[in-house]
Amino acid sequence: MKLGFILECGPQGADLKVCKNLVGRIRPADEFVAITLDNKPKLISGCGEAAKQLIKSGCETVYIIWDLFPDWRDDRTRPCMKEDRDNIFDSLNAAQVPLDRVHLVCIEQELESWLIADGRAISSFLSTQTRQVTIGHERRPDQVQNPKKKLNRHFTQSRGGSFNYIDYMHAEKLVALIPDFQKLKKSETFKRFYFKLTGTQLT
Repeated sequence: MKLGFILECGPQGADLKVCKNLVGRIRPADEFVAITLDNKPKLISGCGEAAKQLIKSGCETVYIIWDLFPDWRDDRTRPCMKEDRDNIFDSLNAAQVPLDRVHLVCIEQELESWLIADGRAISSFLSTQTRQVTIGHERRPDQVQNPKKKLNRHFTQSRGGSFNYIDYMHAEKLVALIPDFQKLKKSETFKRFYFKLTGTQLT
């Protein structure tokens, strides 16, 4: 079965790499097909035509994944998930996409909310032959303000100030080191992602 994904990143973006890894583990028998729309405004306005294209190409279901906070995070104005959803549905309806074939998953905060949930992966990545790094699990990853900044702090504190987290370079490596989904289930948005893919609750 072909599964279509619409993502707010470039062709080599972190969202694409992380979602492809996770889908490959959750639905290993299915084909992952993605359209990347660069950023949140383009995703919201263009998801209708993108979904139509994916369905036409043979995708049984289309998943639209986006971060609540865009890359240019502005702490003075909090984005509204309901407004995002309404605008996405407007785009889908304008393109006459059957809504029963589309699932929406908004990551509260941003992609790194999932990555900080499991300290094992971060610890493994940052550890060296001469130094063992131990990073704790995040109990409420969806509630961490600016998780990308927190992840970057783990990098710089463990490896030195010049070693920064770069999403398109490091996100894929981190998700590959997550051994199971037991810590990720602390994220309600990841649990929704899992449920939309499987039809079962992550327990």
